[in-house]
Amino acid sequence: MKLLRRIAYLSVLTVVVPNVVNAQEPLLNLQEAVSIAVQEDPWLTASKQTQEAFASEAIASSSLPDPQISLTAASFPVDSFSSRQEGMTQLVVGVSQTFPRGDTLSLSRKQKNQLAQKQPFLRADRIAKVKTTVTKLWLDVFFSQQSIRLIESDRALFEQLVSTAKASYTSTEGKARQQDVIRAQLELTRLDDRLTSLRQKEEQLQSELSEWIGVIAKSRLPDDLPSLTLKKTLLSPSTIPKQALYELIKEHPVLQATDQDILASETSVELSQQGYKPQWSANLKYGHRNDDPSGNDRADLLSVGVTFDVPLFTDNKQDKQVRSAKFKTEAKKTEKLLVARQLIANLRSTFLQLNRLNERAALYHEELLPQMSAQSEAALTAYNNDDGDFAEAVRSQIAEIDAKIDALAIAINRQKLIAEANYLLLSGV
Repeated sequence: MKLLRRIAYLSVLTVVVPNVVNAQEPLLNLQEAVSIAVQEDPWLTASKQTQEAFASEAIASSSLPDPQISLTAASFPVDSFSSRQEGMTQLVVGVSQTFPRGDTLSLSRKQKNQLAQKQPFLRADRIAKVKTTVTKLWLDVFFSQQSIRLIESDRALFEQLVSTAKASYTSTEGKARQQDVIRAQLELTRLDDRLTSLRQKEEQLQSELSEWIGVIAKSRLPDDLPSLTLKKTLLSPSTIPKQALYELIKEHPVLQATDQDILASETSVELSQQGYKPQWSANLKYGHRNDDPSGNDRADLLSVGVTFDVPLFTDNKQDKQVRSAKFKTEAKKTEKLLVARQLIANLRSTFLQLNRLNERAALYHEELLPQMSAQSEAALTAYNNDDGDFAEAVRSQIAEIDAKIDALAIAINRQKLIAEANYLLLSGV
């Protein structure tokens, strides 16, 4: 019985649960899962294509409009349609070129480049989010698999309890009662149900993970819980001023992407202000005239002209366009403020939770798990020596299993919070 207890005992923070598997079965570690997810993410490809599109638009938007060519048969007499009858009859070819208002071309190019420069920041944020998401899913699958192994390792003990209770019940000298046999069998059945539920959860989580890494998500995970490194430690997050927390997140890619939106919006204000300047158009026309009816040569005609509009009535057009662009810029700045506030709140909350989990992990590892093990060992020994209650022995075993799984959950949640904190502390591209 004591041998069974030694096999069943597991401290989930320090000891690996043995699992009989094919030695050649490939293992899916966390780093590999994250790497595959990033490499296979189509969003990153779309972002690069978007950046290239904006870069091409920047060049196109800084180009002058295409010149216009006109061909005109002018002043032909309708009685004869002769090109020699009237002196004004001519064949005219013309070319005109429009010049956009003010600095519209250079500002349009500037704005497109600003939008293109937003994409690297979005990709950096996306990569970090993918890493965090896949890390959490991988850890959830790890929790399910390790919980299954924990229960399976203790299931043998409950099978032994059922056998012992049955043997004691049928023995004339045994003290076991029928309810002890039923209770032991019931707990064994409940363990089986718990295993089924955990396997169902494992399959569900593997399906969610497969969205990011494909069928390899069905692979077995290593038995060792990976230890993520925290970029920065905050000992008293509840008392740190907002400004100090802002300094930690101000270089976050999502904020830098918003900065690019603000710059592009400010350029939109400059673009709208070009509406107060005239738009110019230059034209050149050459008219060829035929000889007169007597055979005398007629001189060809050349015309040069410039047209431009005069923005006089600006109240309901240009003024409103500038006003609209300015409001949109302020809205972008407000959006950045809201994103920063959310990042700060999440950072504070994450570190508060992390600090509490560190306390709980130490409590479980140093006190609770050893105490639960000692209690279940004592209850089982007392029952084996006919000095204890069967129900208490069963309750102690179940409580120890629950404590092990709770300790595992704490360890898993701690790693998930570290992954979240590292995302929030991300800076640069």
